[in-house]
Amino acid sequence: MVEMYTDGAARGNPGPGGYGVVLLSQGHRKELSKGFRMTTNNRMELWAVIAGLEVLKKQDLEITIYSDSKYVVEAVEKGWVFQWNMKSDFAKKKNRDLWKRFLKLYEYQNIQFVWVKGHSTNKENNRCDELATQAADGFDLAIDEFYESELKNKDGFF
Repeated sequence: MVEMYTDGAARGNPGPGGYGVVLLSQGHRKELSKGFRMTTNNRMELWAVIAGLEVLKKQDLEITIYSDSKYVVEAVEKGWVFQWNMKSDFAKKKNRDLWKRFLKLYEYQNIQFVWVKGHSTNKENNRCDELATQAADGFDLAIDEFYESELKNKDGFF
């Protein structure tokens, strides 16, 4: 059994952002975080889940993911992302690169999502928030290449 807590943050939307992850299993703890120079809060929320799943070395694990992102939790728990994936207009969905990446990871694990209220009394969710905001405020931020190319193509932003 793996418990995963995730959070994403963005300083502006879009703006610099980051994610934080806390993984707990059999008395072990692992924390992850990463910052990006230009992204959105929803991308960071989803990227946190992906980052946590990508570090797992085994398949068919029972994983409970705690997230304060209704965007992520409801997309999975209400089955929206699975419906999007089956439609031809999926290429038009926001964050489709990350959703496709998530779906590949999802099929190899037994995942349950639990929505938690953000900035509340959940110690691990609050730690994820700290990790995400520290990453967003950090130096040498990574480039969210897909997102920045989308901005460039859409708005001439870069």
